[in-house]
Amino acid sequence: MVDSDGHGVDQAAGDAAAALRAILQTQYLRYLIIGAWALGLFAILDPLLAGAWFIGTVGAGAVRGEFERRISNRVGAGWGMVFPAVATATTAVWAIAPLLAWFSGAAFGQPMAMMYVVSGYVLVFSQLRSSPRQAMVISSPYGAVALIMAASLFGTEGFLPFLASIPFAAAGLFVLVMMTMLREERIRDFQGHQAHLIEELEQARDKANAANDAKSNFLGVISHELRTPMNGVLGAAQLLGATRLEDTQREYLTIIRNSGDNLLSLLNDILDMTKIEAGKMTFDVVDISVEDLHRRVVGPFQAQAEAKGLDFETHLEGEIPSVVRGDPLRVCQVIHNLLSNAVKFTDAGAVVYRVRGERVSDHRVRIEFSVTDSGAGIAPDDVQRLFQPFTQVDASSTRRFGGTGLGLTISRRLANIMGGDIEVTSELGRGSTFTFTVEAEVVEWRRVVAEEVADEEILEARNLSVLVVEDHPVNRMILEAWMSSAGHASTSAENGQIAVDVAAGQTFDLIVMDVNMPVMDGLSATRAIRAGGGANAQTPIVVLSASARAEDHQAGLDAGADAYLNKPIDFAALARVMSAVGQGRAAVQAVFEASPDRAAA
Repeated sequence: MVDSDGHGVDQAAGDAAAALRAILQTQYLRYLIIGAWALGLFAILDPLLAGAWFIGTVGAGAVRGEFERRISNRVGAGWGMVFPAVATATTAVWAIAPLLAWFSGAAFGQPMAMMYVVSGYVLVFSQLRSSPRQAMVISSPYGAVALIMAASLFGTEGFLPFLASIPFAAAGLFVLVMMTMLREERIRDFQGHQAHLIEELEQARDKANAANDAKSNFLGVISHELRTPMNGVLGAAQLLGATRLEDTQREYLTIIRNSGDNLLSLLNDILDMTKIEAGKMTFDVVDISVEDLHRRVVGPFQAQAEAKGLDFETHLEGEIPSVVRGDPLRVCQVIHNLLSNAVKFTDAGAVVYRVRGERVSDHRVRIEFSVTDSGAGIAPDDVQRLFQPFTQVDASSTRRFGGTGLGLTISRRLANIMGGDIEVTSELGRGSTFTFTVEAEVVEWRRVVAEEVADEEILEARNLSVLVVEDHPVNRMILEAWMSSAGHASTSAENGQIAVDVAAGQTFDLIVMDVNMPVMDGLSATRAIRAGGGANAQTPIVVLSASARAEDHQAGLDAGADAYLNKPIDFAALARVMSAVGQGRAAVQAVFEASPDRAAA
């Protein structure tokens, strides 16, 4: 019977395809069995007669094999009538063997003929175990042979014993078929269960991907929502620091700025950890001047160490190239974390920063950045916990110094991504040594003496007419106040639509554009200004992004902006960009690309 919904048709077609695949995979056994049957015939028949059967059966097997290969791609629709007809015809050739043995007159001829018949049934039903009805049709020549054998015994003493052997053989065949069908059913149930599990896993994967995307979007929103008010806090603190203050007021202001910087640092750590776990941490591989990198790393911590009364030593050892390829932001991030911890957790003594280079080949170098302190040291049992997220060896350090316990975790994972690692050796009471090892491609081995470069932060741009587009009133006020203090004239717009309208009727030297705004967002406004063809179509545009995600920054550049700045705004970075406004968009883009803020963002 076939189910009315068509499921039975599909199952029958699948059974046919499965059976034919099994036959094709084991057809070489066919010739082995033909040879075994032929040996039996050679023992009881004339060799010419046995040889003729062998040659004829091998030929029939070859014809059937070729036919099976031809229809293997079409049997998925069901058996049809052609295959059973061909298979029945070749089975008839096989069935000649028991007839020859039965009428051979040899002493063991009739028992051998009965074995041939039973063996033939077993072979057919084994190959077509998933299609018993087809097996009944194809094995019919053996049934015809059995009837001929029974008829030849009619009226003799052997007739009844022969008939009695039929149920015995049929019972064995029935058990074979039933056990095979049960096994096939269990296999189908298992495959169905497996398919169900795979479907559930795929659904779980899709949900996990959706949850991960939602988390990334959530982090982007949270980043914006946190950075926007921090822009007001730190921006106002920068402006306030430029006024005359009493000592107590300046002390309070320092607390505000340090607390804000610490909050931003914690936020960046959490975002970095999320990116690393999601496999979305990006690296910009550029040429790095090792000497410039050394100055950038050492400067801030040398001042911090001296402020605490610590000695700060630096050593350059081995073969250190002049220029290598790598990501300066990520390398500095790792080294900064090691130096920051060394200065933070050392109360007396010295911090030693050592850079050792080892030539691997003409174009490769292995560099070790090691930081040694004279702090309290770390117990051996605690060393392994250092690199676990949100973990600090001494809980009191969290209360004393703050932090998430993510710094070393992020640093080691960044080192691993760059093909390096961080190792630590420590002894209680005698300090610790953290070593960051990484290999890099060498661009230039010869040490080049760096030229003195003017500090870009003190460059003063000419007085500019600036359109400030910012929906947050505090941030807008801070930008306007800074522009005024720097001698620039500013015009404000509360959203992107107002900015487009204002830009259509007034020419500006620079447009500072926030991204997330009501009515029209900053990216849409940037595209509209660029496409408008007016006086400001080629005016440099700086996008203010409260998101720390690289893809959001790139979206700003793709919309037509020439630079972006993270919130809270670094006014020194803004001044660097504004210093190139007079030379046009290309100059602004060049300054932005060469700026460390490009990598830091």
